[in-house]
Amino acid sequence: MATSGSLLTESRLDSIEDEDNDECISSFQGIPQTDNDDDSPNNVDFKLSLTRPRPGVQSFDLQQKGKARGRREYSDVPQYLANDADMYDDFHTIDWVRDRNKDKARHDYIHTRGKLSIKGRLSKWFDASSGWIIVLLVGICTGLVAGVVDITAEWMTDLKDGYCHADGGLFYDKRSCCWLSNQTGFDQEDCDLWYTWAYQAGLNTVAAYSTPHYSFDIFDYLTYVTVSLFLALLAGLFTVYLAPYAAGSGIPEVKTILSGFVIKGYFGAVTLLVKSVGVVLAVSAGLSLGKEGPLVHVACCCGNLLVRLFPKYRKNEAKKREVLSAAAAAGVSVAFGAPIGGVLFSLEEASYYFPHKTLWRSFFAALVAFLTLALLNPFYNGSVALFNLNHANSWHLFELIPFAVLGVVGGITGSVFIAANVRWTKFKRGKLSNHIITVAEVILVAFVTGIVNYPNVYTRMGSSEAIRLLFSQCSGEDNSALCQYNRTDVHPDELYHDTQALDPVWNAMWQLLLAGLARGLLTIFTYGIKVPAGLFIPSMFVGACFGRFVGVITEQFAYTYRNMWFIELFCSPKATCVTPGLYAIVGAAASLGGVTRMTVSLVVIMFELTGGLTYIVPIMVAIMLSKWIGDAIVSKGIYDAHIILNGFPFMDSKEEYTLESVAADVMKPQKGDPHLTCLYIDDCMIGYLDHLIRDTEFFGFPCVMSRESMLLAGYITRRDIVNALDKLRKLNDGITVDSLVYFAEQHACIEDTGASTAISLSGYIDTCPTAVSEDIPMERVIELFRKMGLRQILVTKNGKLLGIITKKDVIRHIATTEKRDPENVKFH
Repeated sequence: MATSGSLLTESRLDSIEDEDNDECISSFQGIPQTDNDDDSPNNVDFKLSLTRPRPGVQSFDLQQKGKARGRREYSDVPQYLANDADMYDDFHTIDWVRDRNKDKARHDYIHTRGKLSIKGRLSKWFDASSGWIIVLLVGICTGLVAGVVDITAEWMTDLKDGYCHADGGLFYDKRSCCWLSNQTGFDQEDCDLWYTWAYQAGLNTVAAYSTPHYSFDIFDYLTYVTVSLFLALLAGLFTVYLAPYAAGSGIPEVKTILSGFVIKGYFGAVTLLVKSVGVVLAVSAGLSLGKEGPLVHVACCCGNLLVRLFPKYRKNEAKKREVLSAAAAAGVSVAFGAPIGGVLFSLEEASYYFPHKTLWRSFFAALVAFLTLALLNPFYNGSVALFNLNHANSWHLFELIPFAVLGVVGGITGSVFIAANVRWTKFKRGKLSNHIITVAEVILVAFVTGIVNYPNVYTRMGSSEAIRLLFSQCSGEDNSALCQYNRTDVHPDELYHDTQALDPVWNAMWQLLLAGLARGLLTIFTYGIKVPAGLFIPSMFVGACFGRFVGVITEQFAYTYRNMWFIELFCSPKATCVTPGLYAIVGAAASLGGVTRMTVSLVVIMFELTGGLTYIVPIMVAIMLSKWIGDAIVSKGIYDAHIILNGFPFMDSKEEYTLESVAADVMKPQKGDPHLTCLYIDDCMIGYLDHLIRDTEFFGFPCVMSRESMLLAGYITRRDIVNALDKLRKLNDGITVDSLVYFAEQHACIEDTGASTAISLSGYIDTCPTAVSEDIPMERVIELFRKMGLRQILVTKNGKLLGIITKKDVIRHIATTEKRDPENVKFH
């Protein structure tokens, strides 16, 4: 039997004649025969496998009978690649090599058929274009869902403050309401049609309030908190009782699933519905979270549901993850209006396997999602970007110093947040297992958040609205507290930013510092409760508050010491020298980078988010410093920290490991452990296979020639054994526990054991498993796992099997070297 060097076994024709030994069994696989009226790959007849059995022993091969009903089987590949049954159990890791070879076999088969008939050519063309069709649908689905989420969240957020007093006004948010009254400048002026709840109840004579000059009324305060509690309660109930997988941002789990882990139901239809509704409710409740992170999860749910329409992706977990990578890019694209940033996010942060074709399809999905959202126009300004500012002012070299300070602070605060949130999550884990207590935690957090948010104007307004205000550049007509400067002695040709800041500006700075501190502390306890919750916007808010503060300090320093040589060297007296809004942008990027440890993708997202192409260098400086400082304090970002906390078997493809161990130090079994469970191909019966399936939980079993030699012959998975035995027993009633099993097409002679039937599982054994020598360094073993996407590696010495190393064993070994608890890795 000739086999290739890879797992894929080439088609073979074994001679039926054996002149030397007539008692040996020999067999061959036939070529597929298709029906004249249906050449579908799901309807393939196989010729009978010919065998020459031992006299008195009936030989039975699995490929003897009938059609592969509902299964796509190919004559040139073994059964273990052709089998379309559900291969992986929940909370297990896929075998990338196996799935890629399975797709290669399917691809070769379809291309062969494409040369035989017009229908075959059409099938070939559809197969080639199906990848583009599915990412097109994913982009459209993601854009539609994101548009509905954005519009609904803005409307429900405004309901905490009041409602629109117009026909059908309850369904208008404040922006739309003010357009009805022709007061499009409602950010600076009162909006006559917008009534506060206190005014509607007759407790306040002021019908409307401007932003951010809110009036403080105790009735409005109570209404704000009550509505927040109600919305948070709904979000918690939906999540806890309908779809627990909808909780959190979903990005740690998305990263883990894209690395090859299976979590069934995580991208289901119910999860999509609850995630979409829950994130609207949670954001509208004013909780310290954002909707941007959950949109990545929502996009992957769209991708997973649409995958079911295409067997090419539905029946292959590795191919499915190519679609999910594109979906993740589409999610970030609609979250920030940043299609290029979405592709880079999927490449840098989310995806584990990212071939070139996936890069292009991710780009296409992000583009389609962006255009779909733009058609919906959720922000009513013709722009999809959250903060499309287009600042006209540039920056100066001396400002790199405060930009660097923002980067350092972002790294420190991000590390503090990660450490505090992980500690809090560990503390409450196991203590909040009851559903009622879990919902009560959501209500408690919402109550404290509402009490803290309302008195401060910058925490009371929506987080996105507050960030937009902090990012913006003051204009001559802007009367907000952030833009109160002494303009009386300013020449008409000069911009007022070159003047002294008045008391309202400094009062606003103190409010910003308190708002940033409160939001940061609340986010520690909010991220992890059982509602959909993202981290992007809260992190950006904290950084923007401190950044605006540093910007005003730098601006006033430049004004006070405007005659110093380096100020005169860089700043023109007829132009703005320092723009505080730029510092808010840089501070937001630094804070988000310190929490997530994103780099290149974050830079691109920030300039797409704001339109500030000229500010790339300051953003790059701040993000790099925040990552360096953050890595020096806490080595993992928030998503990787939660992956470790959840015990997922995630192996970071970007991490570098320095280990002194070899394969023999990590393999199982070690000295004193039970012997490795194997299949002995010279002496195996159905009863032994039943015992292995019934009494063990291993994913697969190494196959060796005999107990004495222990020479490695192959590897077979538990699922393949189960599928094979189920199919055999349906096709032949004479199989008993004493029936002999052989695994090679040209097996050694079978002695007369009295068994009535001998069966062959030769098509199910992988005869070329990945194996390494016992003394290979673990760094190389890790590279094999990461580069090839392996689930296990066999360890041999001179061809003899010594042990096995699974992905879980490697991750536990890494945890031990990093002085973490290896038992925290719970899954396979």
